[in-house]
Amino acid sequence: MFETWELLWLQNYWWGIVSLLGGFLAMMLFVQGGQALIPLIGKNETDKTLLYNVFGRKWELGFTTLVLFGGAIFAAFPLFYAVSFGGAYAAWMTLLFVYIIQAVSYEYRTKKGNVYGAKIFEIFLSINGYLAPFLIGVIISTMFSGSPFILDNDKLAHWIMPTRGLEALSVPFNVLGGICVLLISRILGMLYILNSVKEAEILRITEKKRQSEIVVTLVFLASYAVWIFSVLGADILQGKVVIESNRYFHTFMNHPISVSVPFVIGLLLFLFGGFRGKETGFWFAASGAVLTVFALLLSTGIGGAPFYPSYVDLSSSLTTANSSASRYTLMVMGYVSLFVPVVLGYIAYVWYSMARPVTHEEIKNDPFSY
Repeated sequence: MFETWELLWLQNYWWGIVSLLGGFLAMMLFVQGGQALIPLIGKNETDKTLLYNVFGRKWELGFTTLVLFGGAIFAAFPLFYAVSFGGAYAAWMTLLFVYIIQAVSYEYRTKKGNVYGAKIFEIFLSINGYLAPFLIGVIISTMFSGSPFILDNDKLAHWIMPTRGLEALSVPFNVLGGICVLLISRILGMLYILNSVKEAEILRITEKKRQSEIVVTLVFLASYAVWIFSVLGADILQGKVVIESNRYFHTFMNHPISVSVPFVIGLLLFLFGGFRGKETGFWFAASGAVLTVFALLLSTGIGGAPFYPSYVDLSSSLTTANSSASRYTLMVMGYVSLFVPVVLGYIAYVWYSMARPVTHEEIKNDPFSY
């Protein structure tokens, strides 16, 4: 099947897969959002332990999605992987570090012989809960605002700033993107608690916080959307990278089926789930988060536009055409991509297997509790 596809089709196909995996990664950040809220919602040690177990049962699925997302970029767009991971490694290493302390914390929080006590690992989980969504939001936003790199004649990347990716924090748009992803993760985390916990006091506190934070989240999301649609952006004109006014607004108008419709439906689903709450609100909001982030990422590179612009040398900007693997690699990887539903199916199976209300009594009798 894939051997009959032209290179352009294969590049667009893989950009779609990367965008979709990015959407699932955003959805799985509900674990981080929930972790950040535990000290605020759990009013005693028993409630906190129950909530750490609620999210501890799902943290591996988020990490699996992160690895799958990075692996897809590495396989399909190796130059993007090299420029971003190799150039902005301070930002990426910080992100990976906060994922490492998450894994360690769930493993050792209640382990016998833990000389540091549970509190230090709870602090680590809070750091992961705040920093992971924020950094992912900042990194995604650089796909709109650009990064400081130059490609030489041999396509070797040279990162101009010595801060190695942390300079993205000096751009207000990137910070706004980080705050938006953090707020989305918190809403999803609260909705997941409403979906999974049956303890009345926890539900009461969570419901009260949800009602106030969804309004704040709506304001920040609207600000981010306005900024994206009004900001200057890099585009391709007669084979050259140029700066265009309202570039992303035009992209949304030119691609109504693949970009605008999923973005609008996704945003509406997320807000509907966020305002609805209850047990089913999580599924509406989670589906909406997947569609919204998918559309945003797809909009950056669709039609051969620069999805990773360089603001120090426009001609070095990365497109799906100049950063992709060879046609043969994309073709072979196209068959490998048919197994992506298997991985997503594994996540769904594990999710279903552990989908039952969590209670204090269950945690007390569980020898493998976190």
